[in-house]
Amino acid sequence: MQNHPEYQYLNLAKDILENGSDKKLFFTPEVLEEYNKKGQKPPFIRSVFGRQIRFDLAKGFPLLTTKKTFFRGILVELLWFLSGSTNIKPLIDQNVHIWDEWAWKRHHKHCLENDPENDLTQVEFIAKLKELPADDEWVKKWGDLIMVYGKMWRRWPASDGREIDQLGWVIEGLKNKPFRKSYVVSGWNPDFIYAMASKNNANEVPPFCHTTFQFAVTNGNKLNLGLYQRSADLFLGVPFNIASYAMLLFMMAQVTGLEPGEFVHTFGDVHIYSNHFDQIKEQITREPFPFPNLKINPDIKNIDDFKFDDFKLENYKSHPPLKGEIANIGGY
Repeated sequence: MQNHPEYQYLNLAKDILENGSDKKLFFTPEVLEEYNKKGQKPPFIRSVFGRQIRFDLAKGFPLLTTKKTFFRGILVELLWFLSGSTNIKPLIDQNVHIWDEWAWKRHHKHCLENDPENDLTQVEFIAKLKELPADDEWVKKWGDLIMVYGKMWRRWPASDGREIDQLGWVIEGLKNKPFRKSYVVSGWNPDFIYAMASKNNANEVPPFCHTTFQFAVTNGNKLNLGLYQRSADLFLGVPFNIASYAMLLFMMAQVTGLEPGEFVHTFGDVHIYSNHFDQIKEQITREPFPFPNLKINPDIKNIDDFKFDDFKLENYKSHPPLKGEIANIGGY
């Protein structure tokens, strides 16, 4: 069973627990205040640097089986990225709450500084987003993350005012000149990052963890995808990341007429939060089940035409879920 590809993930977890360096996290005052209100001590991370795992998609869809993984949320989020949207309203409407805290935090900080009477708890904020229509001015303003993966992929802001569709450019290139080495999509734009950001571009979303990814064709018609992830939360985030990019590879192979090959996942700082140690130690004891299969509507040939109902997960068997609280570090 050690040949099962999921052991790459489990062995990486062991590596971090046994060999990682403990690091303090730097929370913003607003986030520290939330921990204080709960009477909780903020977590730290244990991390290693420079690791790689890889999955051959011919051997199944790499949705981890040693804990139940939220496939519906992964798919909804990926389709949202591909739409190029920066507003979380479509996610909220589908009961997917991956990005809730980032939007709420921007509103909360604004209210603390300018409008304390209209401050909302995160629960109240999300309920208001869900209740109001998408074209409401409050939703358009406060549901907007300003900059997130989908915009970088599909609507990269150019210096001359254009918006560049990086993924669309890759698709056309793979169709016409599949063996070029330049099919890279970047999520790293210094104009939106920390002190480098232009005045009007500063926002509460941190520098993107998924820094860049590249497509490459090998063996005639095998489409491979390599992701460099600068920062990776192994317990909560990485299972989503593996499945999301594997699904993207399946989709890109279908729309370019190629065969899905390998997803290669390269990490910079890969870590486990201290409040996830117990959960991941339990996960390591579990034996993986065979990976499931992902079926995609074969009639879809345009990346913008995929809908939720075009995907079907088959033969997914997993161990029970393992819950862990996400640590929102803060903004700038």
